[in-house]
Amino acid sequence: MSTRDNTFLERVDPHLLRHAAEIGAEFLEGFRVVDKIGHPAVTIFGSARIDESDPEYALAMETGALFAEAGWAVVTGGGPGVMEAANRGAYERGGVSVGFNVELPHEQAPNPYVTLGYTFDHFYARKTMLVKAAEGYVLFPGGFGTLDELFESLTLIQTGKVQHFPVVLVGTEYWGGLLDWVRRRPLSEGMVSPEDFDLLHVTDEPERVVQEVLECYRRKCAQLPAEPVKADVQ
Repeated sequence: MSTRDNTFLERVDPHLLRHAAEIGAEFLEGFRVVDKIGHPAVTIFGSARIDESDPEYALAMETGALFAEAGWAVVTGGGPGVMEAANRGAYERGGVSVGFNVELPHEQAPNPYVTLGYTFDHFYARKTMLVKAAEGYVLFPGGFGTLDELFESLTLIQTGKVQHFPVVLVGTEYWGGLLDWVRRRPLSEGMVSPEDFDLLHVTDEPERVVQEVLECYRRKCAQLPAEPVKADVQ
């Protein structure tokens, strides 16, 4: 099964203007959905390949529930596994549960615990909304997609594209080897700086996850103007 991205990402595009307009329209619709969230939000990532029998499912569900209790929306990629668990935790506590799904060659249906959702045709539009909606990232164990979001978020912070943006890794054993490698190679060889490495928080406790994100948000709010900026598109 092909997707629209298969066509759009070809070097030669015979329908350039039409495709550019479609991409722009999808970004606009994504911005509108983000605007509807109405709460501070956290984006939670992790493997789509786990089920309810996995301990990570229970941890993600508890994390989503704790954010909902704190009055926060929970945003995920809208699919199964960790995404479903986090959405479910927020949903069952009466919180705002957001799912930004994406068209995939192997169909990924939205999970049933999403109260506000949108299915994107394009990964890059979806990835933008996962950042735009969030005041921080929480990453459970996962594969290439989770790793992609991890390093993208760190790059955005490092380059100043987003500010006051906590990144919390859940699972000290799972992430330990990766972090050891970063210390041993990029950090020791000067390819990242110590303050870059300090952007990460690692824990096994859902309560600590929520605390890290909320504390950073409070520090950010203390530096913001009193009046919120109004959206200019209805």
